[in-house]
Amino acid sequence: MSMVATHISYLVISVAVTVWVARTLRKHGMIYLSDKMDSKPEVAESFSNLLIVGFYLVNLGFESLALKYGGVATDTVSAIELLSTKIGFVLLCLGAMHFITVLVLTKTRRGATTPAPTAPAYLR
Repeated sequence: MSMVATHISYLVISVAVTVWVARTLRKHGMIYLSDKMDSKPEVAESFSNLLIVGFYLVNLGFESLALKYGGVATDTVSAIELLSTKIGFVLLCLGAMHFITVLVLTKTRRGATTPAPTAPAYLR
């Protein structure tokens, strides 16, 4: 397997996984955002779009930079090992981005559902 084939395989697999994760986050994240912003669905949609654009920029940028790094594949076995290592790093990055996105959604939702603290009756 040549380096060109290894790079093309890496790009196809990593971009496909990135798109799948982004679509999954958008689909299920909209439930949280819609719950928080039930009176303004356009705000929930806009916020979701912003999160997804950031997700794509960070992950596709990481995948592009990671293309240069790694060893040189001299045979099929080393090409598969190199491809596996690169895809593994992409999956770790996607997992980290997923948890960051879930954290943002959770904090956003918690802020909407937690009532503001009130002073005790004897202080009012």
